Amino acid sequence: MARKQEHEQLDDETLALLAWCAEVETHLVAAGATVAEAQEHIEDQAEWYTDQFYDGLTPEEAAKAALA
Repeated sequence: MARKQEHEQLDDETLALLAWCAEVETHLVAAGATVAEAQEHIEDQAEWYTDQFYDGLTPEEAAKAALA
């Protein structure tokens, strides 16, 4: 019998943050980063990006701030 792994399911807020970060990634790539560089940068700066998300920045605003 397969067990439900409810602890692995993500809540709506986490899913929204992940979608927001994916959009930030597209802006970083558009600015010249490779996909791998953008992903690594977002992972390395996860706390900063999380703060930007909760502060209400758009993905474009966060990407621009990161590149400044």
